[in-house]
Amino acid sequence: MPENVPGPADSWWSDAVVYQIYPRSFADSDADGIGDLPGIIERLDYLSQLGVDVLWLSPVYPSPHDDNGYDISNYQDIDPLFGTLADFERLLAGVHERGMKLVMDLVVNHTSDEHPWFTASRDGGPGGDKRDWYVWRPAREGMEPGTPGAEPNNWGSFFSGPAWTYDKASGEYYLHLFSRKQPDLNWDNPEVRQAVYAMMRWWLERGVDGFRMDVINLISKAPGLPDGPVHKGSRYGDGSAHYICGPRIHEYIAEMHREVFEGHARPLLTVGEMPGVTVEEARLFTDPARRELDMVFQFEHVGLDQGPGGKFDVRALKLTDLKASLGRWQAGLGETGWNSLYFSNHDQPRVVSRFGDDSPAYRDRSAKLLATVLHLHRGTPFVYQGEELAMANAPFATIDDFRDIESLNHYRDQLALGAEETHILEGLRHRSRDNARTPMQWDATAHGGFTAGTPWIAVNPDHVDVNAKAQLADPDSVFHYYRRLIALRHTEPAITHGDFHLLHPEHEQLYAFTRHDAASGTELLVIANFGAADLTVGLPHGWEDSETLIANLPAGPPLTSTYTLRPWEARVHRRRTA
Repeated sequence: MPENVPGPADSWWSDAVVYQIYPRSFADSDADGIGDLPGIIERLDYLSQLGVDVLWLSPVYPSPHDDNGYDISNYQDIDPLFGTLADFERLLAGVHERGMKLVMDLVVNHTSDEHPWFTASRDGGPGGDKRDWYVWRPAREGMEPGTPGAEPNNWGSFFSGPAWTYDKASGEYYLHLFSRKQPDLNWDNPEVRQAVYAMMRWWLERGVDGFRMDVINLISKAPGLPDGPVHKGSRYGDGSAHYICGPRIHEYIAEMHREVFEGHARPLLTVGEMPGVTVEEARLFTDPARRELDMVFQFEHVGLDQGPGGKFDVRALKLTDLKASLGRWQAGLGETGWNSLYFSNHDQPRVVSRFGDDSPAYRDRSAKLLATVLHLHRGTPFVYQGEELAMANAPFATIDDFRDIESLNHYRDQLALGAEETHILEGLRHRSRDNARTPMQWDATAHGGFTAGTPWIAVNPDHVDVNAKAQLADPDSVFHYYRRLIALRHTEPAITHGDFHLLHPEHEQLYAFTRHDAASGTELLVIANFGAADLTVGLPHGWEDSETLIANLPAGPPLTSTYTLRPWEARVHRRRTA
């Protein structure tokens, strides 16, 4: 690390905790069944009490909502569903008054097909001024445009089907790695990049504190857009090698940093969501000396319970796989890069149902354990709304209960391939993004206190027992455990600065590691029992008289070299080394 560039652990966000708000499902102020900005404003004191430092707001821009707002039709306004720019300014002021920061979602790999940029690109035809703002190509040579297989290449969309849609009026196809209503921008065009940077500066001038950048490592595509391999059971090619961290990605991200963030008067946060990113690439993106991003989201650990049939083919998580994955990222980024730490977000099922135990006996305990393990790693933790209450997956009964485009497309395509409906629904219940998008459970009243109207998606019926009002009143609740865990990060230097050493990597039930900070002379021991049976383990020498820093169960006996952890018990101990 050059002497004039501070390491990532010295940055303001190294001991911060980020809270993600999915506005559509957080709090509804006007009884239309959809969450909004005034609803968030009404709940700012709740977030302040939790102790988080940064709020990340999923998209609130104008949108047709084909992909729940990740299809943006105007980057510089607020969708009337959520409120107005004046509401946003009130929200931003309220966040800043409480000592928190606000990060916007930046979705610039693609726009909505209703964005004026795309309508001009489409309607102007091949010779139009904005045609090259998107990725247009003719049909394969010798094939009839619009017929199956005539697409410019064989890439498949993340949301099922081909990654190309034919525009009959202009006689060409446009690329969309996601929905057909989400055409990909052409980042090779400098005019596109400058338009994006100008928009980003506009939000920063309004007081926004940074951006979480949606699938930002997909913006550079390989020249020629070559075909990808076709895997067994798939109709389409896997083009990911030609657009995940493509040939100009570092050039574009470094340019963005220079054009938008370099020398800014306020401390900002930049987070890049990067499916398929490797440890080596992530270290480059987050090395402060390279001036690209502060941290990245990687997906390796949230794919460990996925079978060979893809996302909706669910298999049991092996704890050894989880430890190996997270440990590899801890070691791989080391002192040079920085980790973002998450189990949950708007695209992932509820973690207590996925990696924990959501039965009444162990729901709270396992939720606290998962939080303990995650937050004690090196990096910046992200809390997804409701995670601090141990909200669980929803009991979806039929396809009519689902709303997400990815889930609905998967259901349709699998039925067409002859799959059994019961099997399809089972996969969706476990892995659908709708699990994360059921409304926030504020109290035990109708619709969980989320809305006085009819919610856009049903509230989980367990809100009668699992809700914020009940947990705020219970000092032993999951909410208050998160609050104490977050407070520790602000005061314990070993959590931010300490090295990471994994213990018992091959143990199938124990997750254990140490964090040692030489500067403060402090070492932490984290031990967690991922299971519903007692677990007797051997501990390193010298921890017998250590201090309990935090635990998810009432104090047990003092630590000994051989120690028995109760079901889903997690403990953090501290000792002085100097």
